[in-house]
Amino acid sequence: MKIFKIKLVNLFQIFIIFCFCFVNFSQKSAILALTIPENHNFVSYAVKNVSPAVVKIDTERLVERQQFDPTLLDPLLRDLLGDPGITPERERGQGSGVIINENGLVLTNAHVVERVDNVSVTLANGTICDGQVLGTDVVTDLALVKIEDSTYSDFAPLGNSEDLEVGDWAIALGTPYGLEKTVTLGIVSSLHRDINSLGFSDKRLDLIQTDAAINPGNSGGPLVNSNGEVIGINTLVRSGPGAGLGFAIPINLAKNVSDQLLKNGEVIHPYLGVQLISLNPKIAKEHNQDPNALVQLPERNGALIQSVIPNSPAEKAGLKRGDLVIAAENISIKEPKALLDEVEKAQIGKVFLLNVLRDNKEIEINIKPEPLPGLT
Repeated sequence: MKIFKIKLVNLFQIFIIFCFCFVNFSQKSAILALTIPENHNFVSYAVKNVSPAVVKIDTERLVERQQFDPTLLDPLLRDLLGDPGITPERERGQGSGVIINENGLVLTNAHVVERVDNVSVTLANGTICDGQVLGTDVVTDLALVKIEDSTYSDFAPLGNSEDLEVGDWAIALGTPYGLEKTVTLGIVSSLHRDINSLGFSDKRLDLIQTDAAINPGNSGGPLVNSNGEVIGINTLVRSGPGAGLGFAIPINLAKNVSDQLLKNGEVIHPYLGVQLISLNPKIAKEHNQDPNALVQLPERNGALIQSVIPNSPAEKAGLKRGDLVIAAENISIKEPKALLDEVEKAQIGKVFLLNVLRDNKEIEINIKPEPLPGLT
């Protein structure tokens, strides 16, 4: 009888434990059901967070073109018809953009809205609004557009592109080929990709490289992380055998540029006026071993001045072809990009200190950067 009572007590304890576990599991299941109401992944969450702020941008400008090449006209026909006239034509373009605040400010690429006469913005809900270009910066390929004729509540949360690591998820949104609400998925393939290495010598950009598909019409759309935050502005794609490479402008740079465009309508970039090539000990040694070499190069890292632009700050300061820049504002310079990064931080008209090797002697040169010409 005593053994039976002990077993009964044990069974009762087991029953209590089972009930406790069941109730606890049910509560956790209820909480889980509240946080993830549907069986979707992080991509759908991120898209829902940003897609209401993604817009399509249509542009139009008037261009003048000759109806046909006058050099192909027969002289008799020229006498009969006269000189061929110039006919105005409407040229249309398209791109994407993302609303970044409640006032309807849209970030996009400069090449999408540069030198256009009319801009229309199609919202995610299909509403078409007029747009006004507040400013463009061709050096960073960024532009700011204001949606004019409505009020807005949907805008995208902006992340921190400095927190990115290679291998992070990357989601590209936009309207490629005019197809609205298009989403592609990939990863961050590389960071700090110098745009000059892609053949754009007139730009100053470190790009985010991604394998998320970016097609024509995606330009200006957002690149989004797994948390549903904008980490970049899609700008270009390089296609080739096997796969395409997409590139985006880091959002931290885009925020800085948009602030300046909103305040001043332009971005002033400091300029020295030199053309640079990279020098390292190996290149210098190979050059110096050439019996036909006109000058001997220092066998070290730096930014070698290949030419000096006439009437530039560099010429005024006395920089010469063959000078090797090894430091700027006491920051060591190992390559041209490092010098350009420091120049970008310089102040217009303020003394900018360079340490230069000339004829194997180190000298200091004070130069005053000027605004990069040809932008306004």
